[in-house]
Amino acid sequence: MTTVAAYAAPAAKAPLERTTIERRAVGEHDVLIDIKFAGICHSDIHQVREGWGEAIFPMVPGHEIAGVVSEVGPGVTRYRVGDRVGVGCMVDSCRECDNCRAGKEQYCTGGNVMTYNGIGRDGEPTYGGYSQKIVVDENFVVGIPEGISLDEAAPLLCAGVTTYSPLRHWNAGPGKKVAIVGLGGLGHMAVKIAHALGAEVTVLSQSLRKKDDGLRLGADHYYATADPATFEELKGAFDLIVSTVSAPLDLDAYLSLLRTDGALVNVGAPEEPVSLNLFSVIGGRKTLAGSSIGGIRETQEMLDFCAEHGIGAEIELIGAAEINEAYERVLNSDVRYRFVIDTATI
Repeated sequence: MTTVAAYAAPAAKAPLERTTIERRAVGEHDVLIDIKFAGICHSDIHQVREGWGEAIFPMVPGHEIAGVVSEVGPGVTRYRVGDRVGVGCMVDSCRECDNCRAGKEQYCTGGNVMTYNGIGRDGEPTYGGYSQKIVVDENFVVGIPEGISLDEAAPLLCAGVTTYSPLRHWNAGPGKKVAIVGLGGLGHMAVKIAHALGAEVTVLSQSLRKKDDGLRLGADHYYATADPATFEELKGAFDLIVSTVSAPLDLDAYLSLLRTDGALVNVGAPEEPVSLNLFSVIGGRKTLAGSSIGGIRETQEMLDFCAEHGIGAEIELIGAAEINEAYERVLNSDVRYRFVIDTATI
């Protein structure tokens, strides 16, 4: 066991504070990672505040982890001391179900083990990346290519793969018109990736406040959804819409923007239920879908793709003492576009 410094929420809705946690000894197939940077995801806030249901406390959030290998178990074959690596939203799965065997561990039917707010195979709670070290099975670690700096790579472990996975699955590419709802932590990555895939990219945001940023990041068009004329002008315009926002949408309005056989895919997860008129999907054989992170193989593919295309997250680097303030700023959409914690400050 190793004692490491961390930032944790001691109870639901409580401010995060500095503490120490125990990391397990490095096992046969384990990798000990010195965490250098950890991204702040909106889902960290949802879970700290129990917006998605009952949670485990004390909670050390963080599933956008970038660091360097400092020790490996005797059976490890994938990584060596000194390697640049990342850990995303999960640290284990059943490894036996059809989904796991197909490399889709994010849909493990036996239940995967989340990086934090989960229970590991040892029966102990998992603690995430707002800490200085973590021990993870090598099969749930990915390599970070040299072409991406570690601080800009950290958010790719959630925001990057969460948007890459549906863009790939629904075949975003040349000849496809893709809309991204929201230009935040997820949305800005979706724009960069969809552009790199060769799609014609439109941002649908509440206002035009971030229009210059959206166009700089790779969007071809930018519209304000607060303007009712937007929904008239863009009716039937898109093959694929990816919603990255965690606020409930008027699904009927957004479905009207799809072409026949188009898909509206949700990666943002509102805390409240949403409703729709089924005629919105029946007319036009449209699909309303969801997508969750990506498997380990796909996460590695995404990192390699981002390195090849020079894609990293747009970040604001903060010290650990600023975490609680950063949470409030995320809720106020006051970040461009991902807070990343320098874990040396923990």
